[in-house]
Amino acid sequence: MIEFTPSAGPTLGVEWEIALLDRETLDLVPLAESVLDALAGDEGFSPKVHRELLNNTVELVTGVCQTVPEVIEDLSASLERLRGITDGLGLELLSAGTHPFARWESQEVTEGERYATLIDRTRWWGRQMIIYGLHTHVGVTHRDKVLPLLSGMLSYAPHLQALSASSPWWGGVPTDYASNRALLFQQLPTAGLPFQFEHWAEYERYVSDLLVTGVIDELKEVRWDLRPAPPLGTLEMRVCDGVPTLQEIAALTALTQCLVVHLDDRLTDGGTIPSLPPWHVQENKWRTARYGMDAIIILDSRNRERLVTDELHDLLQRLEPVARRLGCSAELAMVEDIIRTGASYQRQLAVAADHGGDLVSVTRALVDEMRAGRPLP
Repeated sequence: MIEFTPSAGPTLGVEWEIALLDRETLDLVPLAESVLDALAGDEGFSPKVHRELLNNTVELVTGVCQTVPEVIEDLSASLERLRGITDGLGLELLSAGTHPFARWESQEVTEGERYATLIDRTRWWGRQMIIYGLHTHVGVTHRDKVLPLLSGMLSYAPHLQALSASSPWWGGVPTDYASNRALLFQQLPTAGLPFQFEHWAEYERYVSDLLVTGVIDELKEVRWDLRPAPPLGTLEMRVCDGVPTLQEIAALTALTQCLVVHLDDRLTDGGTIPSLPPWHVQENKWRTARYGMDAIIILDSRNRERLVTDELHDLLQRLEPVARRLGCSAELAMVEDIIRTGASYQRQLAVAADHGGDLVSVTRALVDEMRAGRPLP
C-alpha cells in the first residue's frame, strides 16, 4: 500500500533546476559539488539547494508555501544566497529547458549510487539528459482526489508546456521544436505521460509491479510529467521546461494552483472532472512541444480544437475568481505578459535572429534575464 499524507489545503512547493556556467565562455561547468561544499556551513539554506544527475546543475527547493507570493519570496531569497556563492566562483546561472550550445558528451555525472545506476541502465539516452525543469507541487486534501485531479490536469498540460517552452536548441543545433526537453525526457524509463488510473488501488498495483520486476527501486523513480507525491500530500506538475525568470515562475505557479483548486472545487461540490482520452493527451503534448504558443490543441472528446493562446485568454478569465481567493490575481495576470512578450523559446529565437544565429548571444540573454528576474526586450 502507498500511504498518502493529506495536505491541509492547496499548499505550494516549487523546485527550480539551474545550470552553472563559466562566466567567460557561458558553457556548462561541473562545479555543483563545489557550490554545495561552500553551502555546507549554512544550515538554514543548504537544505534548499539540491544536487542533480549532472554536476553542472543545482536545484532550488522552496519550503511549504501557502501562496504564490510566498513561493517567489522563498525562491528570491534562495537565489540571492546562491549567487553569493556562485559569483565568487566566477559562475553565471541559467535556467531553460536546455542549454543552447552545450554538448552532452562532455558533461560529468554527479557521484552517487542512484545516479550511477540510472546511467548504467539508460546509457546513451541517460547521458543526454542535459535538461532543466520547473516542478510545482500543489497540496491535495484527500487521497481519493489525487487521480481525478491528475487526469483533469492533463487537459491543461499543453497550456503549461506552451507557456514554459524554452528548449529550441540541442547541442548547438536548431530543433524546430519549442520544447525539445519534453520529448527528450520521456525517453527515460517510467518518464512521460502518466496512466489515467481511476482508483488508488490501480496505482498501487502499478507501482508494486514496477518494484517487483526491478523497473524502479523507489517510488520517486516514477518520473511522470504529472505524478502523485504521496509522502508530501501533493500533486506534482513536472510538465514545464525550466524558465529563466522569477516573473515566469510566478505566472506558471499561479496558473497551476488555480487550475488544481478549480478542479478540486468541482469534486468538493459533488461533480466530476472532465478528462481527455489518452490519445488526445499524447497528441497535445507533441503539438505544444513542436509548435509552442502556435499550437492548435484538442479541447475535448468531441475533437474541438483551438489555438492554445486563444484558449488561455478565456481560461484566465474563468480562473480570476479562484485567483482572488488564493491571493494570486497579479501573478495569474502575468500569464498575459508571457503571451504578449513571447515564451522563452520565442525570445531565444528572436535573439538568434538579431545576432546572426550566434548561440553565445542567446545564452547571454538567458543569463541576463535571470539576473533581471523578468523577460527583457
